[in-house]
Amino acid sequence: MAKIFRRLKRDDSGATAIEYGLIAVLVSAALIAGATTIGNTLDSALNAIGSSIATSGKI
Repeated sequence: MAKIFRRLKRDDSGATAIEYGLIAVLVSAALIAGATTIGNTLDSALNAIGSSIATSGKI
């Protein structure tokens, strides 16, 4: 039984998988935050263009 516990204690393959999972979560969060920011900026720009066109009376 002690031999099994020693072998499990030395096995760090699960730690590597957890690290890769955390990296994937952080990258995903950064991509979502960036896409949200770009989307909000684009939405504001398109709304401003739409308002300009609507007030010009050329629709």
